[in-house]
Amino acid sequence: MFNIVLYQPEIPGNTGNIIRLCANTGCTLHLIEPLGFQLTDKHLKRAGLDYNPMVPIHRYESLEQYLNTHKDSKIYLCTTKGNTNYSNVNFAIGDTFVFGPETRGLPVEILVNYSDSQKIRIPMQQPTRSLNLANAVSVVVYEAWRQSSFQLIL
Repeated sequence: MFNIVLYQPEIPGNTGNIIRLCANTGCTLHLIEPLGFQLTDKHLKRAGLDYNPMVPIHRYESLEQYLNTHKDSKIYLCTTKGNTNYSNVNFAIGDTFVFGPETRGLPVEILVNYSDSQKIRIPMQQPTRSLNLANAVSVVVYEAWRQSSFQLIL
């Protein structure tokens, strides 16, 4: 389906909610270290309920390691610094959505390596800063899945 990459996630409850989202949408979760928690964290398990075993979760020491193993996947960086509205992009199954850590987002040294069309943003009212990470992942994943007519991948 789609690849969700969490770059250095910090809050276990958010990652747990994203695990649950992955189980419900058929997405694969990729975690880029360092993580701000242990995968055994009770908050992660509580938010993920009993969906954790249903979701392929892969860990990487760096974003480069992920990129080297997924060279055929189109990369989209989800960032408040993007100018491309996420709903104006034509997504395809197999695409990768990269989300930054909750407190600081994706670093500039990653953003500069991608075109403006790959830096997608969710519109928000001013003066708000950003959505909760799990909510932002849900918005983007469901738009991408909608575009694929909610195709099921078994």
